[in-house]
Amino acid sequence: MRRNLKATPTGKQLTALETEGVNPRTARLGQGSTLATLRMLQREDATVAAAVRRCLPQIAAVVERMTPRFRAGGRLIYVGAGTSGRLGVLDASEIPPTFGMAAGRVVGVMAGGKRALTRSVEGAEDRAENAGKDLERLRLRPSDTVVGLSASGRAPYTVAAVEHARERGCLTVGVANSAGSPLARAAEMAIEAATGAEAITGSTRLKAGTAQKMILNLISNGLMIRSGRVEGNMMVHLQPTNAKLRDRAERIVAALGGLEGANGRTRARRLLRETGGSVQKAVALARGAR
Repeated sequence: MRRNLKATPTGKQLTALETEGVNPRTARLGQGSTLATLRMLQREDATVAAAVRRCLPQIAAVVERMTPRFRAGGRLIYVGAGTSGRLGVLDASEIPPTFGMAAGRVVGVMAGGKRALTRSVEGAEDRAENAGKDLERLRLRPSDTVVGLSASGRAPYTVAAVEHARERGCLTVGVANSAGSPLARAAEMAIEAATGAEAITGSTRLKAGTAQKMILNLISNGLMIRSGRVEGNMMVHLQPTNAKLRDRAERIVAALGGLEGANGRTRARRLLRETGGSVQKAVALARGAR
């Protein structure tokens, strides 16, 4: 069952493709001082949170559908081109150190491959024929969830990827910034945060990109919370691989383990050494010693 959001875009006089519309509020962009210009840009950014907020029921439904699949061993796979693809790769890359998930449980697939992460690969988003090939390298399983990301909702590569994943029995989700897009129609579930015309016409790395980043934060964090990777608001599965994270791990063990007083951090550090850096195990030991 598809669950779409058709929110009212923030801009006026948009073309048929909302993300390519001309924004009348920024028609004089750059004609004032630098501060005035930045204020104009930021006023547009301030509308993004409301657009995402209107999508919360759809985002929650997606998290609820994907959680049992993920807990059963399925993967979360983001697919996109350009800014959208890079955001998916970024979100996927941050899951292992933050939540202690094995590499490969959350994956980002980018049109144009790794080279497209740091430079534009012209035409990559139009090569629909590559989408299925790229996904088949992952050996898709029906337990996987494939989330297609496209500001316009029309990127041929992303639409084709979602169609391919759906044929393989995966749960498919389309995340777009235009209502009624081909991506939304191709996916089983849709999240359409209509952010309207950009401050700089067509530059969807602005409001649309910000909205997609916020949506991905909600999807992945919601999934990790529902999968038991967070206790309260503490990341009890983090990997303490640098000084900052080791300090954070000690604070988490001290707080959740009830290690109070001047020696609390010292005891937390010792427990982390004993457990090989496992925050969850160190917390359990601390609680057992009370």
